[in-house]
Amino acid sequence: MKRAVFAGTFDPVTNGHLDLMQRALRMFDRLTVAVAQRAEKGVLFSQEERVAMIREAAASLERLDVEPFSGLLVDFARERKIPVIVRGLRFVSDFEYEFQMALMNRRLSDEIETVFLMPSETYTYLNASLVKEIARYGGAIDGFVPPNVAPRLREKIAKAP
Repeated sequence: MKRAVFAGTFDPVTNGHLDLMQRALRMFDRLTVAVAQRAEKGVLFSQEERVAMIREAAASLERLDVEPFSGLLVDFARERKIPVIVRGLRFVSDFEYEFQMALMNRRLSDEIETVFLMPSETYTYLNASLVKEIARYGGAIDGFVPPNVAPRLREKIAKAP
């Protein structure tokens, strides 16, 4: 069975993330979505909220698991015997950071490979930070996030200091 892990903060999960999940499932028998704790990134949603939103948004995707994690991704993958990390590349500017991470992950665990996937052209400009910024200023976010996420994001933004 070919297994892979797709990790991130997913704060919040976007349609671009779902697109990459679907693309990865074309290549792998099972995909684990690993939701990072990453409090240092100043996340808006708790890890539990992000896990729940992804599970709901991706409920129709078979062969997909969603798990919280903290610590090093290679340790998470190694413990679960997952040999492949999936990363998304939107622009050339993403490549330098992602390449550095892939090389460091290989150095930490040479039995785990990294595969880069490009999103659909529709989602190349999309990222969670941009979606949160649009939501903060009352912009329309419905086309950028799954239907279960938009109202939660608006509510969370409204309650934020």
